[in-house]
Amino acid sequence: MGTDTATDRGAQAGLRTGVLRSNQRMAGAPAPTRSPARTAAKAVLVVAAVYNVLFGAWAVLFPASAFDLAGIDQPNYPELWQCIGMIVGVYGIGYAIAARDPIRHWPIVFVGLLGKILGPIGFLGALATGRVPIEAGLIIVTNDLIWWPGFALALWLAWKGRAGANAHPVDSQR
Repeated sequence: MGTDTATDRGAQAGLRTGVLRSNQRMAGAPAPTRSPARTAAKAVLVVAAVYNVLFGAWAVLFPASAFDLAGIDQPNYPELWQCIGMIVGVYGIGYAIAARDPIRHWPIVFVGLLGKILGPIGFLGALATGRVPIEAGLIIVTNDLIWWPGFALALWLAWKGRAGANAHPVDSQR
């Protein structure tokens, strides 16, 4: 005795066309699970979102304080630092969006990781030429380096998910 619900018929049509709605699964397919890695990636992105928004607000509202903490001269144009703070805060909004579905929103994570790699490279260049003291590197640790593993995890999950999505069995009825 079988059931013939609209959802079952829709899923069967999806099997024929290769398109399933988001609320449908193939018959007998296991329900999607939340892996610990995916949960960790989402948590990292949520924390990164909060951190970036708070850091951005701090840089915009108190532009001299980061320079005072690092013991370096304040810039002649604090508006440039405030603009950097605004950019960092906007990244935080992107990370909050990506945290909802890191696999789907992997480009946001990718752009964020690029910035978190290029920032330290720029800092090392400035350090090598004596333009900034090593103490200024603390900001590189908190803004960039600590996020590498979590962002890399999210990108690895996206790569793994996309590779799995492209591995469809051959349709022998064609």
